[in-house]
Amino acid sequence: MIIRKKENWFSMLFIWQGSILPKILPRLILLFIITVGVVYFNGDLFKYKIPLNPAPFILFGIALALFLGFRNNASYERFWEGRKLWGALLNDTRSLARQAITLTGYDKESKEVKIFIRFLVAFTYALKHQLRHTDASDDLKRNLSAELAQRLMKAKYIPVLLMKEMAIWVQNARSNNAIDPIIQTALDNNLGKLSDIIGGCQRLASTPIPYTYKVILHRTVYIYCFLLPFGFVDSLGWMTPIIVVFIAYTFVGLEAIADEIEEPFGLEPNDLALNSMCLMIEATLLELAGEPLPEQPVSNGFAID
Repeated sequence: MIIRKKENWFSMLFIWQGSILPKILPRLILLFIITVGVVYFNGDLFKYKIPLNPAPFILFGIALALFLGFRNNASYERFWEGRKLWGALLNDTRSLARQAITLTGYDKESKEVKIFIRFLVAFTYALKHQLRHTDASDDLKRNLSAELAQRLMKAKYIPVLLMKEMAIWVQNARSNNAIDPIIQTALDNNLGKLSDIIGGCQRLASTPIPYTYKVILHRTVYIYCFLLPFGFVDSLGWMTPIIVVFIAYTFVGLEAIADEIEEPFGLEPNDLALNSMCLMIEATLLELAGEPLPEQPVSNGFAID
């Protein structure tokens, strides 16, 4: 996700890093060149005049804008649901850490509590790596014992197995009389919430917006944009390339943004800042346990997380 300081209204007119323009610029340049050619030949295609005028483009443009709005709303709803799931992850891991520290018979500095805290940190990073299809080895080795990390690296669903390890920890604490049945139930309830978060994230990652819907809207946007020059050449003349490219920037840019945020856990610039979220969760859990905080990356005002 793009993370940068707030800019004033005038500076935002000229922002390059963090905008969608670098991604769609080649398409706009191609459209500009085609539009210049259309103006040069006065709207003729192989000596045949294309009989178009602005009226149908205005009416169809309104309808297309509405469809793009629906498309962006559907994508943003997925993005926002992903953000809520990771917000719930922050709350539930904090609750589990607090319960392990204050409601068990273990001392705050005990080995058992530190192991449980590290389970929670490893779980957070493992979920991020599973959603992004990246390698979790380094984060597992950093937070878990060598034997457990090696065993988990061979697994397919690492966060689920880490939940199992936390459940075994709770069971052992009950066997050692470190917790009573009421506390055991409370811990189990929060572990169940972690399971719900995994399920919600997997549902978002495995069920994208129907492909056919994306294809028809994609085709419509580009056909509309490449026909625009023929509709405006007679009324706008040499201003046609500028107006057409500006309209295309709006429509093509909205479609490109919708494609990016449709998969909120990806690595596109506008996806969720999972790296920052993992660091924040790790920091708050280690602070609860009285351990040194991880190093925070230095920001220069712009970052892609």
